[in-house]
Amino acid sequence: MSGASGGTDPDIDPQPPRRRPAWRGRTLLLIAAGGALGSVVRDRLGVAFPTPQGQWPWTIFWVNVTGAFVLGALLETLAVLGPDEGWRRRARLGVGTGVLGGYTTYSTFAVDTASLGRSDHLVLALGYALASIVLGFAAAYVATWAVGAAHRRVVLRRMEAAR
Repeated sequence: MSGASGGTDPDIDPQPPRRRPAWRGRTLLLIAAGGALGSVVRDRLGVAFPTPQGQWPWTIFWVNVTGAFVLGALLETLAVLGPDEGWRRRARLGVGTGVLGGYTTYSTFAVDTASLGRSDHLVLALGYALASIVLGFAAAYVATWAVGAAHRRVVLRRMEAAR
């Protein structure tokens, strides 16, 4: 509020108080537990399907591509279901950030790419890096498109049924 001097009333705080996000501690635990689960799954896949030295790292390649697909599907599904709050926020953080963040791996992708490049497999390293990035984006795009298309079909059917 302005007085004659053009100042503000010291008794009125122009900024609303900052609310502490609800579930902060539990959400961090949810993310950590999800990350641990995703990391264990990825590790077990890596052990079950190891990559011989100097060859295409198929396991990590498919882990990252499938992870991008599932993340795209998850985020689009949550977005069409409503605002990012409540159980949708917990699903995004627990499954998206946690499980899929632990499942997918930029660090192993980077190490695999660098190892291929250092072992005189430069073309393979570049192909692996490019294919991983392009197919990861493509997988996320296809997933979001598919979920969006399915959602639109459901909405149209409901509108037709309501007529």
